[in-house]
Amino acid sequence: MGVAAAAPDATRLSRLHDWLEAGHNAEMDWMEPNPARRAGPETLWPEAKSVIMLGVNYASAENPLEALEHPSKAALALYALRRDYHDVIKGRLKAFAAALIAKAGGEVKVFVDTAPVMEKPLAMAAGLGWQGKHSVLVSRGHGNWLLLGAVYTSLALEPDEAARDHCGSCSRCLDICPTKAFPAPYTLDATLCIAYLTIEHKGAIPRHLRAKFGNRVFGCDDCLAICPWNRFAKATQDAKLALKTDLMGLDLAYLAGLDDAAFRRVFAQTPVKRTGRARFLRNILIAIGNSGDRGLINPAKALLEDESPLVRAMAVWALHRLMPEPDFTALAALRAPDEDAEVEEEWAVAMEYFAIEHAPGPDPGACFRWNCSIGAL
Repeated sequence: MGVAAAAPDATRLSRLHDWLEAGHNAEMDWMEPNPARRAGPETLWPEAKSVIMLGVNYASAENPLEALEHPSKAALALYALRRDYHDVIKGRLKAFAAALIAKAGGEVKVFVDTAPVMEKPLAMAAGLGWQGKHSVLVSRGHGNWLLLGAVYTSLALEPDEAARDHCGSCSRCLDICPTKAFPAPYTLDATLCIAYLTIEHKGAIPRHLRAKFGNRVFGCDDCLAICPWNRFAKATQDAKLALKTDLMGLDLAYLAGLDDAAFRRVFAQTPVKRTGRARFLRNILIAIGNSGDRGLINPAKALLEDESPLVRAMAVWALHRLMPEPDFTALAALRAPDEDAEVEEEWAVAMEYFAIEHAPGPDPGACFRWNCSIGAL
């Protein structure tokens, strides 16, 4: 834990303004109103004098990058392979806050991703660690594996010394990003971030990014896992944050077959459940399309009749990636038109791709027209 003053910070507010102005928040529209309220604890709650930042270690002995070597299995971010941290940490924050009030008086408010609170800059101000070039908090003792919670208090507590940046010239976290989501060091463009796109984004994944997802179906740990500071992290002994090993290395075929009830049962009490079945199966189908495993054609075919248009659309994309052109063309000829325009567009784009691919000669104009939509196919 560490303490930061609940005082205005012009640098924090300026960086937030610049980030929002550049559109790097993607569809996270809730971040746009009242940026001063988000950047300044005293603006969010005028009675606040101090912010107590707490970090909970969730490091694991597992290397999440190893999951990427098995393209027919699902790779989930380490934080998702355990009980939802919101439930675990918020209860502990409330207990901590109650004990603080009993001993020292004052008033408190607790937050775990539940209000406009800039946890990472506040954690840096409180000395817990620094924001690395990938924007994630890095700790000298826990690497990239801290979950954060905040306690705002009316008590005027002595602040800790702010952490210093120890990234130096290292750029591993930037270099490893599959979608190049960092336009500059310390700046994340959520519109390109696999973690954002697989969890927060509600619609279809942009076509030019899908092939870069590999088998990442919920979040992305690449930029965290590659950080050399992780060598100092020790696996958590917290029983409530223990890895659910039964969720590791699940076959894409199995996950593609989950109905809503089964999805809720398998991912009960985990962060995955909050995303919902349709978005999760969207991610699964992209992984299937990237797998190169033709044994996954039938599980993808079964989802062409799914009730969710998003799932049906991604099933088309996955099949286009896996099926030989004659088989896909035959499948397209037998189908009934879909009532959803986005599903129809997936069929049209896939068929147009095959038409361009088998054209008698190069068509630079076609390449130019389609490079943003099907170039990655």
